[in-house]
Amino acid sequence: MWQDVRIRQPWGVTASVKSAPDLARLKLAGNVTEKTPREAFEAGQAGVAGLRRVLRDHGIPDGRVSSSRLKLSSAYQYQDGVHKMVGCTCEAAFTVETGDLDGLQQLLIDVVDAGVNRVEGVEFDVTAKGELRAEARRAAVRAARAKAELYAEAAGVRLGEVVHIEDVNPDDPLPNERYRSHGAVSGHSDEDLAPGQIVVSAAVVLGFSLAGPRT
Repeated sequence: MWQDVRIRQPWGVTASVKSAPDLARLKLAGNVTEKTPREAFEAGQAGVAGLRRVLRDHGIPDGRVSSSRLKLSSAYQYQDGVHKMVGCTCEAAFTVETGDLDGLQQLLIDVVDAGVNRVEGVEFDVTAKGELRAEARRAAVRAARAKAELYAEAAGVRLGEVVHIEDVNPDDPLPNERYRSHGAVSGHSDEDLAPGQIVVSAAVVLGFSLAGPRT
């Protein structure tokens, strides 16, 4: 007689899809040092305004720019064995998104010319990540069913209905402890790390009932 058996540690299956990036995310920062706080703030505000003009010239609207508030700190210089205050430093950090990947190099040159003195990172992404994630989830479910059918056949039983389905975020830095990946649909290759490819992954845990022995 077949009984319902609860699986305490179900195995999971991952799947990935690849796409060329259509979005770049730039993390930029700039600072300026002047003798007084007022002068530092004014110079910082002027630098922000100049950067905004450069971004608009590149067709980047203000809505694609997120910036921190201006940060003011004391500036010191080491002279004659002691640290002496020489003024105030005003700093601002920005995150800029652009879809013009062909013009990215010129954009970086222009923002540096406008006063940005730190390019902290350039990340590539895709705007259709939701659609790609859905495609990866469908592929993960297909792979999980195929694997379950293979195990059921090898065990001499028939696969029944789905009794458990659980979505797992493969990008979560603290994954669900119940999830153990039993392999990926797309095997690892050097192409996974090739520039110009964004990999969007999905993972799923499926549980099936067993319908009885094969006849």
